[in-house]
Amino acid sequence: MRPNIVFAFADDWGRYASAYRDQPGESSIHELIDTPNFDRIADEGTIFLNAHVPAPSCTPCRSSILTGRYFWQTGMGAILQGARWDETIPTYPLLLEKAGYHIGYTYKVWSPGVAVNAPYGGARTAYESAGIRFNSFSEEVTKRPAEQTIEDAKKELLDETGANFDSFLETRSNDQPFCYWWGPTNTHRTWEQGSGKDLWGLDPDDLTGRMPSFLPDVHEVREDFNDYLGECLAVDAGLGVIIDRLEKAGELDNTLIVVSGDHGIPGFPRAKTNLYNLGTEVAMAVRWPEVISSGRTINDFVNLMDLAPTFLEAAGVEEPQDMTANSLLPLLKSNVSGRVDSDRSFVVTGRERHNLAREGGLPYPQRAIRTDDFLYIYNFEPDRWPVGDPEGLDDVPLQAVAPEDPEVLDVPPLQAPSSMPEQEDVAPNIWSLDEETNPPLAVRLFEEPFGTLHNQLQALAVDEQGNSLIYGQPTFVDLNIRGGHGSGHEISTRWMKQHVHFPCYPDLAAFNMIVPEGFSEEHYFNALIHDGNGVTLPS
Repeated sequence: MRPNIVFAFADDWGRYASAYRDQPGESSIHELIDTPNFDRIADEGTIFLNAHVPAPSCTPCRSSILTGRYFWQTGMGAILQGARWDETIPTYPLLLEKAGYHIGYTYKVWSPGVAVNAPYGGARTAYESAGIRFNSFSEEVTKRPAEQTIEDAKKELLDETGANFDSFLETRSNDQPFCYWWGPTNTHRTWEQGSGKDLWGLDPDDLTGRMPSFLPDVHEVREDFNDYLGECLAVDAGLGVIIDRLEKAGELDNTLIVVSGDHGIPGFPRAKTNLYNLGTEVAMAVRWPEVISSGRTINDFVNLMDLAPTFLEAAGVEEPQDMTANSLLPLLKSNVSGRVDSDRSFVVTGRERHNLAREGGLPYPQRAIRTDDFLYIYNFEPDRWPVGDPEGLDDVPLQAVAPEDPEVLDVPPLQAPSSMPEQEDVAPNIWSLDEETNPPLAVRLFEEPFGTLHNQLQALAVDEQGNSLIYGQPTFVDLNIRGGHGSGHEISTRWMKQHVHFPCYPDLAAFNMIVPEGFSEEHYFNALIHDGNGVTLPS
């Protein structure tokens, strides 16, 4: 019998799980949290001590995992901002679908990029009819109605995860094997300040002396880190829902479950987007009782792109010839703990471009080799700023160009920053359109901008070369509205702030986009809109 495959893959979740408490040098932060569901996968299967992502940036990491290639072998999938998916590159979920698997996902698979989640079938294979509020976990629970308890508000979001997974299981045929991706993004900034303590009972000052030594050991930093740990606990609770559903369906023991994250903690030095351990090292546990002995610990170096050939081999599907990753099944089938394969003594990681942080959209290309004792990082362009060009000194910000429309030509241009910090989430307010500075063009391009509270927008504006239009001419657009699977879902304000790559109102809860007549198709605008009232949108 072919196994089911469930991949629980959290955004920005590094190496934070209580199962690592007893590992050498791993006791510090893990002592403060309890992740019983991740721990169960590890106890009943295998935990990995040297799991690294191919690139510590969302889109290129996911490009690698989906294709089983190094990210630099995925074309425009090798970058984050401006990424485009190459439909000619085979991906493991679509290969499994061709082999008879029922495939689907909830929340994030591949983004930002065009087209969102394309390597997993795009909107066609999305199962989010119960919503996506889980992705703003601490914010949703914090703004709960006054009469609702914290635990009831949490349960509401966990029920959303269960209902989405149920809708996926209900649509498969008979005993058809399935491949499901659960990709929560709540561990991606932003999160609610103080939520680690208020919602999870974690005391930020318990982190005193436990954080990486290069971080200021002050209350404000400890609280921020603590709030992130609370989001990690929410991910674990959601994982518990998935496990429970599998158990009730009688599918748990015939399911290959892998749990991990796409890179390290966001918004901290040396972490996300960086090739140090804090950026590339992630938690990983695998359970498949028909094949994997329980209670094993593996310290072989593994790159998460190895999961693609692993899933294909487990399903009995031949892998493409140009898949450069190596299956983990030999490690998983072994009964040995420790170093199983002596050749897995290192891992290669790298990055090209995360955000457009340098003049001309230049990347900061790096490659790294991590071994047991050393980390070697090679910077190909050391004269460039690693984090991005400094702003606010003598630079004059780039300006967007208004459309070739007589009614608009005399309108002051949008004030767009020339670059974004490579270290994400540092100053989100710089992206806001301000009514005082940009009223005419804002009204012209985003007519009736507040729309209804039921419609929320996830959008990526790019030009033909895959560059964000905020740095070019963000006014020539062609609107393409696509509906999703089922009755649809809402896109949270927080998701917009993270992934909309043109100037937007950061607190905008809804959006009605009206494209002015006569706009060119030279540039286009991909928008995924789901209506909360169940209204059918154009496909």
